[in-house]
Amino acid sequence: MIIVDTALQQREADNNPIRVALVGAGYQGRGVALQICTAITGMRLVAISNRTLPRAEAAYAEAGIDDVTHVRTVSALEEAIAADRFAVTEDAELLCRAEGIDAIIEATGTFEFGAQVALAAIENGKHLILSNAELDATLGPILNVYAEQAGVVLTDIDGDQPGSMMNLYRFVDAIGYRPVLVGNIKGLLDHYRTPETQRAWAEKHGQAPYMVTSFADGTKISMENAVAANATGFPVGQRGMYGPRCAHVTEAVDLFPKDELLDTGLNDYVIGAEPGPGVFVIAYNDHPVKRQYTSVLKMGDGPFYVFYTPYHLPHLEVPLTVARAVCFGDATVAPLGPPVCHVLALAKRDLKQGETLDGLGGFCTYGWIDNADVTYRDNLLPLGLSEGATLLRDIPRDQALTFDDVLLPEGRLIDRLWAEQTAHFGMAPVRATA
Repeated sequence: MIIVDTALQQREADNNPIRVALVGAGYQGRGVALQICTAITGMRLVAISNRTLPRAEAAYAEAGIDDVTHVRTVSALEEAIAADRFAVTEDAELLCRAEGIDAIIEATGTFEFGAQVALAAIENGKHLILSNAELDATLGPILNVYAEQAGVVLTDIDGDQPGSMMNLYRFVDAIGYRPVLVGNIKGLLDHYRTPETQRAWAEKHGQAPYMVTSFADGTKISMENAVAANATGFPVGQRGMYGPRCAHVTEAVDLFPKDELLDTGLNDYVIGAEPGPGVFVIAYNDHPVKRQYTSVLKMGDGPFYVFYTPYHLPHLEVPLTVARAVCFGDATVAPLGPPVCHVLALAKRDLKQGETLDGLGGFCTYGWIDNADVTYRDNLLPLGLSEGATLLRDIPRDQALTFDDVLLPEGRLIDRLWAEQTAHFGMAPVRATA
């Protein structure tokens, strides 16, 4: 959004920077901190919370800030903010409760802890920026209900695929073309990758093996596309999407069922295509004169057209999401209403009774997208609720797990929110488990 830069310049001129706090100083969080502290005018990263303080300190240090204040109470954090000192803490709730913070960036990639932070931020009147597609895909619809009731913005981020898809969707719609597919460009997909197979690459690039695995095994693309589905209302055509292979994304215009595009729209991806790792939108316009103009502009003869962005820049664009939320009340990407798609937990190998599931990017399961009505109809277990669950029976490889197959840990917020989401939107109730 071009107007964001002007709004931030005005905040700087008025000595009224957006004050933002970051939860999670991992690979993504450090990149976000670096960008805000070194490249963004009119915005100040006032505090970072991480479960290990040295990582929070390192995030500031990489941005050239070595003088930080350790805080353990809300009052101490508020004093640091008032004195224009940068603060670090192990307690994320302090960031959610403190006055003088406009927005919270949640960048942990976790489910239970991420949900706790999200709810605390919303309940304390903070705009919530989710650099956590996993949580958004699982509980975004009900968290957005809470955000609307609190009068704050909940949004996923610019730069990650859901935000990039939604920005392109809004552009295409604004110029009078009807979006009929939002798509991701994927380079690799192997459901059976594990933290062990991805360890060397992860360590080389300073990332966590489980997170790298979640990209390789298909879970991440499912999470990203579920966020996009919930924001556009576009379902998937089949479990896992169609995902055709092609050499260039412009070929996608002929690779999806036209009747489904025009009926419900689709949420999908292509694999192996250039320019990766971008995003694309297929749009429809059958006006004869407009088709002539578009042909001259090298977009094809229509009536279906491929618009694409050749890159996505997550950590670089997150500050733009913050500014859109705080200055304009505009969500980059947020659920329209009830869930459209969910990400299911499928067995990565033959699983045995008594095993404990290890969740996102682990050795036990991979996530695969399907439509929400199928999830509720078949009582299927979302991957976002699977971590720590105990298997009550053997499950063969590639089978989708159900709630009846597992015993969930007790007392989790994510299970409470899932039940609220189900009830709030009038979905079929989940049957009781053992």
